[in-house]
Order: sequence, then C-alpha cells, then structure tokens
Amino acid sequence: MASASTLFVVFPLFLGLLIGSSSAQLTTDFYGKSCPSVFKTIQAQVCSAVAKEARMGASVLRLFFHDCFVNGCDASVLLDDTPNFIGEKNAAANRNSTRGFEAIDAIKAAVEQACPGVVSCADVLAIAARDSVVALGGPSWDVKLGRRDARTASQAAANSSIPAPTFNLSMLISSFQAQGLSVKDLVALSGGHTIGQARCTSFRSRIYNETNIDTHYATTWQANCPRTSGSGDNNLAPLDMKNPASFDNHYFENLINRRGLLHSDQQLFNGGSTDAQVEAYSQDSSTFKADFVAAMIKMGDIKPLTGSNGEIRKNCRKIN
Repeated sequence: MASASTLFVVFPLFLGLLIGSSSAQLTTDFYGKSCPSVFKTIQAQVCSAVAKEARMGASVLRLFFHDCFVNGCDASVLLDDTPNFIGEKNAAANRNSTRGFEAIDAIKAAVEQACPGVVSCADVLAIAARDSVVALGGPSWDVKLGRRDARTASQAAANSSIPAPTFNLSMLISSFQAQGLSVKDLVALSGGHTIGQARCTSFRSRIYNETNIDTHYATTWQANCPRTSGSGDNNLAPLDMKNPASFDNHYFENLINRRGLLHSDQQLFNGGSTDAQVEAYSQDSSTFKADFVAAMIKMGDIKPLTGSNGEIRKNCRKIN
C-alpha cells in the first residue's frame, strides 16, 4: 500500500496533469480577451476576397483540408520552401493546385494589425475556412480555437496522407479513418466539392475512360480537356456544374446522375456502402449541412499543437 507521503506527491502531479490537459484543449472563446476582434477582422477579409473571386472560398476551404490531413491542423501547408527547408506546397496534391495563399497573407496581416503576435496562422485558416463556406451560402458554426503553428512541414506526409482524385471508395475510407474520421464524415466533407473547380489533369481519365459517367456530361468537359496529357492540363471545370459558387447539396444530386467530375467523387455513389448517404443528402440539404458542420469541427480537432508547442507565426509563410 502506498504511504501517505507517496500519495501526497502523486496526487498533485496527477492534478497538474489534468489541469495541463484541460488547459490545452481548443475552445470557441480562446481569443475572447486577447483578441476580441479576430472574428470580424477575418470575416471582412474573407468576404472581400470571395467578392473579388468566388472560387477563393473553395480554395481556402481546401487549404484547411490539406493542412489538417498532414500531421494535424498546424498551418504547415502555408510554409514556403527555402534553400534549407522543404515544405508541403510542392507535394503531389498541392503543386500547381492549392491556392489562396495570398488571401491568407492578407487576412493574417489584418489580424496582426489588430492583435500583434496573438492569433496563430492555424486558427486564422480554421476561421477563414468557416467564413468562406458562409460567404458562399453555406452553414456557420462555432470554430474551436487555440491551435499553434508548426515549425516544421512534411512533403512526404503530404504525399501519403492527402487523398487523391484517383482513389476508389475503400482507399478513401482508409484515408479518412487514418485521421480519425468516419465514413459519414467522408461523405459529408466531400460535399465541400459543391464549390470550386478542378484541373483537367484531375479528371481527364474519368471523362475519357470511365463508363459510370453521363455521356453528355463527359462530352461537355472533353471540349475543354484534351485527351493528350500535356495539352490543356490546367484548364478548369467546376466540381458542381449546376452552381459552383453556391454551397448547397447539388453535388450529391450530380453523383446520382453520374455527373461526379472526379473519379473519387463518383466512387461515393457507385453501388457501394455510401450510396444511401449520398441519396439522403441529395434529398435533404439541412441534414447534409448539419453533418458537414459536425465533420468540419471534428477535422479541426486533428492533432492540434497547443500550450507551449509550436509558435505563433508573424508571417504564415515562414517560421519566426
């Protein structure tokens, strides 16, 4: 049996661990006192960016996704390469593809002017992703905050962790489960493809080689995406042909009509385990949006740096 003196030593240590653990959790009011203007500052910048280019909303949302899937939501995706540092921007999933970095720069600069050295780039990106969805008519939610910024990045992890547009359903499920996300989360988050565009290189094989695609739909995009690799690679097509600048449930209607632009999109409705969820979302926009919000909050909880880990970058492109 432990002595009284031993218990006296262990109990404060255990209590300290509990306090340390709880203080390191993300909270929605993290900047309530240190930067109360953070939300309105970021919202104004996001609204301005989306007003100039609607596609920017989708680009910022995608940045958050690509950040969280690589060693957690720590703003590592924002770091530039240097002669002595290899970041994630040139990973296969990001090279000539991810965009919106200048928008994040402008948002961060505005936040720094309001509250110097307080708000992390990781939190800026999380809030901006939410505000981008709202700016395009989507749902809002309370963003959990308190993340800190990574001092490192991993191109290798980006190459292995971000799901590719060529993935089949089992690969998508495995990729999301590796991040602690469920099949339900997978389908809900894929609904983010109701906004934004994709490059010809991402869908060329689908529109020329696959059979589970509406013929008229395939022909439409073949006119802008030549069969030959290297020709028109960067030509764009909307992920949601109906209304790519509106956050709605049309993406799921498209899948039912075999009009998913990416191979990975159509895999969600191709005679597999996710068909029923796609059908449900196509009929009930409210359920889709509620599940999307829950999945976004869950994704935002992936391995954040908190407490004294990481740093608060002054410039999101480089460590302090």
